[in-house]
Amino acid sequence: MIQKLFLISALFSVMSVTTAKTLRERFHHWVEEHEMNFINTAHEYKTFSTWVENDKYIDTVNAQNRTYTLGHNQFSGLDTYEFAEFLGFAENKMASLHLRGSVSSNCNTENCESETLLGDVTVADSIDWVKAGAVTPVKNQGQCGSCWSFSTTGALEGAYFIKYDNLDSFSEQQLVSCDNRQNGGKDMGCNGGLMDNAFKWIKKNGGLCSEDSYPYTSGTTKSAGTCEVSCTVNDKSAVQSFVDVKAKSDDEMMKALNLQPVSIAIQADQKDFQLYKTGVFTDSCGTSLDHGVLAVGYGSMDGNDYYRVKNSWGTTWGDQGYIYLGRGSEYNNGAGQCGMLMQASYPVL
Repeated sequence: MIQKLFLISALFSVMSVTTAKTLRERFHHWVEEHEMNFINTAHEYKTFSTWVENDKYIDTVNAQNRTYTLGHNQFSGLDTYEFAEFLGFAENKMASLHLRGSVSSNCNTENCESETLLGDVTVADSIDWVKAGAVTPVKNQGQCGSCWSFSTTGALEGAYFIKYDNLDSFSEQQLVSCDNRQNGGKDMGCNGGLMDNAFKWIKKNGGLCSEDSYPYTSGTTKSAGTCEVSCTVNDKSAVQSFVDVKAKSDDEMMKALNLQPVSIAIQADQKDFQLYKTGVFTDSCGTSLDHGVLAVGYGSMDGNDYYRVKNSWGTTWGDQGYIYLGRGSEYNNGAGQCGMLMQASYPVL
């Protein structure tokens, strides 16, 4: 009996060592894959410990056969607090802003008069602007709270494609560096901003420059930088007006998405969102808006209704850079999954 207990104990010991070795090997593979750099040994150990905890969490959630799965990505070495800090969520909170009605903001004047725009729109069973060719490849905001600029350019690129049958990538850096009070704007570079403010600035500026002529650098510099004026603005990208989609309405959101991609604000600072991989995200997610993204369509997957959303965290996050958010009035009392129905808008060229 004693010998049997000893063998069992030894077996568990070997399994523990083997498991630890496997975790170490997988961690180092993750470090290489995402080109992680560490300040010192303590930083590497802390990251490894967090990565292991997230690895356990991923396994636990995936074993529950939810409508979505989790997986490792570039954020696997961050805890929830570090994740929020890394992406500038603390500076980018939009939860205190008032909800809006279903109006169009006519930006022919500086104050932007409001008028009703959305009317009867035929709503298809499903929409996917990515497949339609109206969405540029997934971009990466890096370590800068500039999500608002990526949401803005995404909506602008979609509107531009639909009007001119040409997909052009527009400059987030121009918005981050130039859409500020010094240049007649209201946004705050890497410290956050609002898509509606950016639409107004594009109107005032007469359009945006292309991505190629004014490339994005703030993701690595972590600062807005100096506004450059050497690039040539595409005057066909000038925003004439923008539509604020009626809040807390799936019907109005789907109407808008039948017209073009739509800028939305969501809460994205929670662990399941951080580690999301595939499927329709239906888990608990709040309405403290802290992140700007782009709704590019809707449909159903395995019996679950969804909105397809383009993020700005690169293709290693989520489903090749996208997430499918649950669709329906059951989410946050009609405010939408992660609050996505609270502040949606799109530009009109």
